[in-house]
Amino acid sequence: MPKPEHYVAPFDEDAVEVDKIKLDEKPSNLWRDAWRSLRRRPLFYISLAAVAVIVLMALFPTLFTDVAPNDDCHLEFSNAGATEGHPMGFTKRGCDVYARVVWGARTSLAVGLLATLISGVVGIIMGSLAGFYGGWVDSVLSRIGDIFFSIPYILAAVVVMTTLSEYRSVWTLAFAIGGFAWASLARILRSEILRVKSGDFVMASTATGRTKFSTLISHVLPNSITPVIVYLTLSLGGAIVAEATLSFLGVGLGSEVMSWGNDISAAQTSIRTAPMTLIWPSIFLTTTVLAFITLGELVRDALDPKARARG
Repeated sequence: MPKPEHYVAPFDEDAVEVDKIKLDEKPSNLWRDAWRSLRRRPLFYISLAAVAVIVLMALFPTLFTDVAPNDDCHLEFSNAGATEGHPMGFTKRGCDVYARVVWGARTSLAVGLLATLISGVVGIIMGSLAGFYGGWVDSVLSRIGDIFFSIPYILAAVVVMTTLSEYRSVWTLAFAIGGFAWASLARILRSEILRVKSGDFVMASTATGRTKFSTLISHVLPNSITPVIVYLTLSLGGAIVAEATLSFLGVGLGSEVMSWGNDISAAQTSIRTAPMTLIWPSIFLTTTVLAFITLGELVRDALDPKARARG
C-alpha cells in the first residue's frame, strides 16, 4: 500500500527568522523604560520647565531683574500698585515686590535643597544599615527611627530655631528641618533593602569574597535607590513649605533675610489694603512646590511597571 504524500505548505526560507537577535537595539532597563514613559507626558515637560526657571532664578537672579530688592526702596511708593518696570507693585516699605520674589527664591530653594540633602544622607545611612545587617543593628537603628518618626519635624524645628535664635541661618534652619525628617526615608529604604538582599546576585557577591559592606555599597544599595530618589523629589517641596511656614511664624530666618515666607509674613498686615503683596510670593511658593511634587509623582509612576502598564 503506497504511503500518502506529506504535504508541506510553501514558504520562503529566507523570510523565516528563528531566535534572531537584533544587535542594533539597546537592551531595555528600568531607567530607559522610565524615560520612554516620561517623554510622552506633557505634564513632565511643564513641571521640568517650571523647576528650571526657579533654579535659574535662584542661581542667577540678575537675569530676571536689575532692581535691588532692599536698597531701592522708597516710602512714597508704599503698597503702590504695578507701574512700568515694577510689574507686581511695591511692599509696605516701598520695595519692589518682583525683585524680592526673584531674590527670595534663592533662600527658599537653598533651605529646601539642604534640608532634603541632610535628611537623605541620614535616612540612607540608617535605613541601609538597618535593613542589610539586621539583628541587633536593625533593632537599635529602627527604635531610633521610631523616636524621630513620632516627633513632628515642624514642631521640632520650631523648638530648635527658638533655642538657637541667636544663630539663625540657612544652615541652622536646614539642619532643624532635615535633622528630624529622615525617619520616613529610612523606613522606606529598609523595606526595599530587605527585599533586594535576598537576591541571587547578593549571594554571588558574597561567594566571591566581598565583605558585607562592599556588597551593600556595590550591589544592594544601587538596586534599592529608586524609591529613595522618588521620595527625595517629593520631600523637596515639603522642605520648601516648612521653611516658609517657620519664617511666617517668625521662628525661621530673620526678617532681614529675603525669603517667600518672610515676605508673606510681612504682607499679612496689609492684606486688606494691598493684597497683591501677599498673593505674589504665595503664587511663586505654590508653583514651586507644585512643580516639584508633580515631577516626583511622574517619576514615581514612570519607575513603577504597574503604573506604566495602566498608563
